[in-house]
Amino acid sequence: MRTVFWFRNDLRVHDNPGLAAASVAAQQAGVPLEAVYVATPQTWQRHDLGPRRADLLLRRVNALGGELAARGIVLHCLTVPRFCDLASALVQWLGQAPVALYANRELPLDEVRRDEAVCARLGAQGIACHWYDERCVLPPGQVLTGAGDMFKVFTPFSRAWLKQVLANGVRVAPLPAAQGTPLVWSDWACDYPRLPSDAWPVAEQAVRQQLWDFARYQAVAYAENRDLPAVAATSRLSPYLALGVISVRQCLLALIEALGQLPVDKASPGFAWLNELIWREFYQHLLALEPRLSRGEPFKPEMAALGWRHDDTQFALWCQGRTGYPIVDAAMRCLNQTGWMHNRLRMIVASFLTKDLQLPWWWGERYFMQQLIDGELAANNGGWQWSAGTGADAAPWFRIFNPTTQSQKFDPHGHFIRRYLPELADVPDSDIHAPQRWLQQRGRQSDYPAPMVEHAVARELTLAMFRALAD
Repeated sequence: MRTVFWFRNDLRVHDNPGLAAASVAAQQAGVPLEAVYVATPQTWQRHDLGPRRADLLLRRVNALGGELAARGIVLHCLTVPRFCDLASALVQWLGQAPVALYANRELPLDEVRRDEAVCARLGAQGIACHWYDERCVLPPGQVLTGAGDMFKVFTPFSRAWLKQVLANGVRVAPLPAAQGTPLVWSDWACDYPRLPSDAWPVAEQAVRQQLWDFARYQAVAYAENRDLPAVAATSRLSPYLALGVISVRQCLLALIEALGQLPVDKASPGFAWLNELIWREFYQHLLALEPRLSRGEPFKPEMAALGWRHDDTQFALWCQGRTGYPIVDAAMRCLNQTGWMHNRLRMIVASFLTKDLQLPWWWGERYFMQQLIDGELAANNGGWQWSAGTGADAAPWFRIFNPTTQSQKFDPHGHFIRRYLPELADVPDSDIHAPQRWLQQRGRQSDYPAPMVEHAVARELTLAMFRALAD
């Protein structure tokens, strides 16, 4: 009986429930554990897998191959064009011998349908499929209201989630057993557009060390500095959570070890970071339980009738970082140059696109997926719909960020702005958030564009757009 574990967005050896179960099954059957990873480049393209994230992904697969080889486990790497080709490819690769396939569940709709097709096709061939939950601390469907429904608002979800976690504790899956002599791993290649991601390490041990260091030395001060893009105060672990190089369970255990307990209220040190992890869980649960989110539809169906504008020229200026609002432009140029954007900046630029320009949130959602090194459907969709006022929140539609006051509050001295807008390097702090008059006085109007919209006017247009829907 061959025992095979199928890696997807769970690219780790530690705390991998499906891998641990496969290891036990292989030991009991007296056969070597095998692993497989399947690249699907055409589906990646359709899902807007960006070139930096693709580079990080493929580097991580090769690092994983080496880590498994050190434990005597072989990782087979296959390439098939699309999800719909997977079932046939796996049947052919697995062959006629008795096989048991192990994998962890994924939550987006296309992935669910892929796995259903694979399970049906393999089952018809007598191949048993075993599925495990690893994406969330508590599986989707386990955190429900008293009426048995999914929470539609974050705060009551977070309370119910915390109550269950505190009652049940946090446990991680054991490591797969090492078997036989360590193997030699040869790097594998996949033909897909890539941009360098070398600033991000991919060895699992390095990522786990980054987690532990953040939990020990920075989590306590996270609430104070997390909104300042010029300060290195965030964990920068989101690319690894997206690819499954670490799990949220490991993050919780790191917090518990660093603080002595899990912080449970807003006043507790470390709670602000825990709260971000719970937001991540919330969006994963929503994605699993509301299939329309995977289809690009608003969380609130009535919001589908909003009168978004469709201006390709304005969208291009936003993408390029040429809006005339320094904090927006610096954030977008940072994204374009590095594939990364600070979370506060994500909210600012998303609010600007949807509330100042009245452009569709799904345009921004897709652009982010194409650029971000940590692009992930649940978190990206959740964040964009929160900003647009179409998502799961108590009263979101009249929340409209003023980009200038946001800039003054969170980059007061313009350190982040100057890093990505070198044309404003000599603008004094007093003018850095709205530099046009200072530049005009010096005959340098061409250095930086005028604001493409007036925020106060744009705000009223957006409020009218939402009110029209209500009427």
